[in-house]
Amino acid sequence: QVQVAEFGGGLVQTGGSLRLSCTISDRTFNNYEVAWYRQPPGKQRELVATITSGGITNYEDSVKGRFTISRDNAKNTVYLQMNSLKPEDTAFYYCNARSVNALVNSWGQGTQVTVSS
Repeated sequence: QVQVAEFGGGLVQTGGSLRLSCTISDRTFNNYEVAWYRQPPGKQRELVATITSGGITNYEDSVKGRFTISRDNAKNTVYLQMNSLKPEDTAFYYCNARSVNALVNSWGQGTQVTVSS
């Protein structure tokens, strides 16, 4: 079973930065599309950013220009660099890994990001 693990959450002040990491335990990592989701307190989970196996990225409108998703295939890791953080970015952040053949769809346990005002 593919294991997905997130790292890097924490508490930061408004305007600060954090980098989240998502590691995926599959030697065919190159064939995965990876997405970051978040779930703010009392709200539904929402898509934040995605990166395809070929490196094409897409972002939710509220994070465009502030967040950057990237991948390091040599390290089986996807990153989410979050800059200019706002209190409304406070949420539990989850990583989702889906193989391009759709046979694998795995979630991590999540990591908390809290932005203080």
